[in-house]
Amino acid sequence: MNALIHVFVALHIIGIASLLGGFLTQMKAMGAGTARFVPAMLHGALTMLVTGVALVGLDQADDRAVNNVKIAVKLLILIVILALVYVKRDEEKVSKGVFAAVGGLTVANIFIATLWT
Repeated sequence: MNALIHVFVALHIIGIASLLGGFLTQMKAMGAGTARFVPAMLHGALTMLVTGVALVGLDQADDRAVNNVKIAVKLLILIVILALVYVKRDEEKVSKGVFAAVGGLTVANIFIATLWT
């Protein structure tokens, strides 16, 4: 079971890397007002959702304690990120505020994952 959990953790990290990497590649364009949500951001967020749900299920199946409040907060943030990216994915330009919100929420989710014990 541990090996399977580690595989899903690795996939979860790949998802966050895709989401954050997509955001970082568009930072210069954000300054110019021409930033857009790239497909890697949507795919990364979806990967995070699927692997995160799988990780919670695997932890519970392995009788590990799960902090449900932390998971709920992270899930809520991810749903907001997914909604923003999905709705605006086909637009040529996304407003600076919406784009910055996705970046900020992504970083917040990383800090919640690593610092909330």
